Amino acid sequence: MVALDQVAHAIADPTRRQILDLLAVEPQRAGDLAASFRRISLPAVSKHLRVLRSSRLIAQERRGREIWYRLDPAPLSQVDTWLHKYSSFWQGRLAKLKKAAEK
Repeated sequence: MVALDQVAHAIADPTRRQILDLLAVEPQRAGDLAASFRRISLPAVSKHLRVLRSSRLIAQERRGREIWYRLDPAPLSQVDTWLHKYSSFWQGRLAKLKKAAEK
């Protein structure tokens, strides 16, 4: 199991979150992912993929000479569990906001 802080570090970066969003739709190659970003080079995307792989948020599969990446959302359950502790706080705040807006 990957540590929560490692998963949190991986998803802290907006580019890595975008990569996860893309991989949630379908598996892709690094070049395909890089083409989705205007200002990020293939080497930069590769570095992001390395961080995501080390946190086990993505898996890779070799198909011939190509490497395909796919989302593995299992480590995100740790983040969900941690955030769940705070859901009652937000529900209370939203209920107060709703009450104030209805006045």
